[in-house]
Amino acid sequence: MKAGWLSAAGVCVVGIGTVVDGVDAQTVTVDLIPTRSNTLFEDPLGQTSGGAAPWIFAGLTLQPQLRRGLLAFDVTAIPAGSTVTAVALTLHLSRTSTGNEPATLHTMLADWGSAGSLPPEPGGFGAPAEAGDATWLYSFYDGNGGGQEWGTPGGDFDADALATTVVGGVGFYTWSSGAMAADVQRWLDEGPGGNFGWMLRGNEDVPQSAKRYDTQWHEDPRFWPRLTVTYTIPGPGAAGIVAGGALLWGRRRRS
Repeated sequence: MKAGWLSAAGVCVVGIGTVVDGVDAQTVTVDLIPTRSNTLFEDPLGQTSGGAAPWIFAGLTLQPQLRRGLLAFDVTAIPAGSTVTAVALTLHLSRTSTGNEPATLHTMLADWGSAGSLPPEPGGFGAPAEAGDATWLYSFYDGNGGGQEWGTPGGDFDADALATTVVGGVGFYTWSSGAMAADVQRWLDEGPGGNFGWMLRGNEDVPQSAKRYDTQWHEDPRFWPRLTVTYTIPGPGAAGIVAGGALLWGRRRRS
């Protein structure tokens, strides 16, 4: 069962007083974990998913079939009016059969779902999709062989990469760029209606290049995805807002 406290906005909040353009401000760094994750498994029927899986996959399998990972984060704990100054996404790569490959991060252009589908270890073939899951053909599968279709099979995303990182063996990898910071700023400014998260793509030209990354459903929290956001809050009330955010996380985690 998915633990409710995983929807909390952050795992750590740190605030530092500063001055921006002559105005007192608080510089804050918060770590967020995903609220949703899934893999789009290439499937002509669009009935395969992994909405409750402890992994996502990205790249091309030996068969070959494409895999594309999806992650979404809730940024509503960041106060409105804040300015996002830096963003970094850290993922733990836990399974691979190839060497160094590029992995790119892309803005999702449509909403998508993650339900209870749970593939068996090692997870690369997915599981039967459940109602509310995203699949290769459907952003929200209806559980009866249909659903809300993507504009294009394989997901609706911006083809221009926000960031690229070369990933190799098992370990932690980080994506960070000004374009990622601008995307998170847009999520904050537009609200939840404009935040569909990101897609992770691997090398889609070389068979057996697919790699596995751990999600927030992994049993070991050390391997969870982490989105580190640094932002500034103008005004004298910033310190109180930061303290309140830290307390909120603590209460949710114990629930």
